[in-house]
Amino acid sequence: MSFDEMDVDTIWMDGEFVDWDDAQIHVLTHGLHYGTGVFEGVRCYDTEKGPAIFRWEEHLERFYDSCKPYDMDIEYEPEELTEATLELIDREDLASCYVRPIAYFGYDSLGVNPEGCPTDVTIAAWPWGAYLGEEALENGVEVMVSSWRKHASSQIPTNAKTTGLYVNSMLAGEEARRNGYAEALVLNKEGNVAEGPGENLFLVRDGELYTPGLSESILDGITRQSVITLAEEMGYTVHDNVSISRGELNTADELFFTGSAAEVTPIRKVDNVEIGNGGRGPITEEIQSRFFDLVHRRIDDHDEWFTYV
Repeated sequence: MSFDEMDVDTIWMDGEFVDWDDAQIHVLTHGLHYGTGVFEGVRCYDTEKGPAIFRWEEHLERFYDSCKPYDMDIEYEPEELTEATLELIDREDLASCYVRPIAYFGYDSLGVNPEGCPTDVTIAAWPWGAYLGEEALENGVEVMVSSWRKHASSQIPTNAKTTGLYVNSMLAGEEARRNGYAEALVLNKEGNVAEGPGENLFLVRDGELYTPGLSESILDGITRQSVITLAEEMGYTVHDNVSISRGELNTADELFFTGSAAEVTPIRKVDNVEIGNGGRGPITEEIQSRFFDLVHRRIDDHDEWFTYV
């Protein structure tokens, strides 16, 4: 669904609520030319207690941490951004939504050096359903291993959620879709599995879970962290600091993606090779069910993970 089809009309920009159509920047904004911005993607869920943002504090912490490698200084305190976000969701009367905070070097000069450019901050929120489609949550998706490799942390900080880095994700994802797949998997420079374009990966083998470690050039996903915690609470052994070879994908019992947008999405085929039973595996289904029960507050566990509007 395009933004023009959505019933949203307000964005928070640099301390003010502005009309959606007036939320504009100059064409010579530094971040537009050099990808010098950081952002977050956060889900707000409709619950019996009202709209609830999932792990907002953790997302906000990563938002500020992502600024550090770029010496980007956000002038607003976390409490101010929280207040602005809650008011924005309330103003839009959104029961559930996707929240996008972004900070970027703004308009002043256009050398690569951003000195003198302000750090502008914007927060938007809009309705957004299942990232890879509702059917994908039940039946899984078909993915391909991309020819594009994930950049290494020695080249660009992979633990920062930086706007410019998602060119890599866009290339991988579009390559997959051109070839008839729903999504891509990206290998790191060593040839091991890193992650999806916007998702972390979990592999299930012999009843245990495996996910690439942070040294594999992945983003330390907050949904990834949440699933590790939930799976361990459910009694599963989780190996969260491993290397996964490309060949292990085809022999996995189950594979699934995690991410704020993708939530918990099964993978049924890789490069047209059927994974497990060719659908959503039983462990994936159990973890997915637990995750959705949690975020919709059908169970009371981990109430500290929620910020209520």
